Amino acid sequence: MLTVEQIIAAQKAQVATLFDLSSKALASVEKLNELNLQAAKASLSESASHAQALLSVKDLNELVALQNAALQPLAEKAASYSRHLYDIATGMSAELTKLAEAQTADAQKQFVSAVDNAVKNAPQGSEAAVAAVKNAVSTATAAMESVQKAVKQAAELAEANFNAMTSSAVTATKPATKSAKASA
Repeated sequence: MLTVEQIIAAQKAQVATLFDLSSKALASVEKLNELNLQAAKASLSESASHAQALLSVKDLNELVALQNAALQPLAEKAASYSRHLYDIATGMSAELTKLAEAQTADAQKQFVSAVDNAVKNAPQGSEAAVAAVKNAVSTATAAMESVQKAVKQAAELAEANFNAMTSSAVTATKPATKSAKASA
């Protein structure tokens, strides 16, 4: 049976967790806003200088060369933006995962404690039922750990695939812009 102090302590812990999670979510939103602001400032500055360069073009070959020269940095900047965005998302995901793991561990401890208390007060002859409950708890704990391990591996694989994809996308634009420059 839970005491009033245990209920109050649990509620305090939940409120603290909620505020901690809210703080981390706001920090991620702040990082995202900062990234978007930096991207907008850079885009505005580059657009202004590109417009100035376009105004100084004297012939069609110069125009084609100028446009082709703008393609490669654009692809690299898009890949960089995507990487930063991905880093923000994975950072928040990692924080949520830590929180979920801590909450799960705490819940498991409380459940095991409750089972142990029930076992102590179990009537004579219920040893088989107690052993079955303990076995079920250890099986559930092992399954939870296995799922957490699989989720971590999947996240690592997704990150590796994302990095490989952005790297190949940037690399793929390099030959295209070089061949376009050569034909101009």
